[in-house]
Amino acid sequence: MTALKSTPVPRVTDKASDIESRCAATGMRMTEQRRVIARVLAEAVDHPDVEELYRRCVAVDDKISISTVYRTVKLFEDGGIIERHDFREGRARYEQMRDSHHDHLINLRDGKVIEFTNEEIEKLQAEIARKLGYKLVDHRLELYCVPLDDDKS
Repeated sequence: MTALKSTPVPRVTDKASDIESRCAATGMRMTEQRRVIARVLAEAVDHPDVEELYRRCVAVDDKISISTVYRTVKLFEDGGIIERHDFREGRARYEQMRDSHHDHLINLRDGKVIEFTNEEIEKLQAEIARKLGYKLVDHRLELYCVPLDDDKS
């Protein structure tokens, strides 16, 4: 069995503006509030929803409104700068688009999201597509789990 590689994705603050540079590359106008939102998203090591993102942004700039956060998140998502995830919680969560692929394991008890990569899974998905007559061009894998020692299962 191949070992899974958990990728905790440390977001480095000097890179905080990977999102800002992607916005600039698309020609998006960057207001100061959009910059704050971009930096907070870039520094996130989790997958915050809009309400959590708003709480973090207000700690930086108390003049940011929740509607500004909602509009900016939508703008970033439509621009392919951040990715939206719906992890069965009834709320969308976001992360910065990355160049490298990864999958997600979601703990249904506490909502924790663990990012991982596994070459065996990647090869198997491509092989399944090929056997069915297709070339795999993209995919998303989300594993919904409970801890092994969970007595509620």
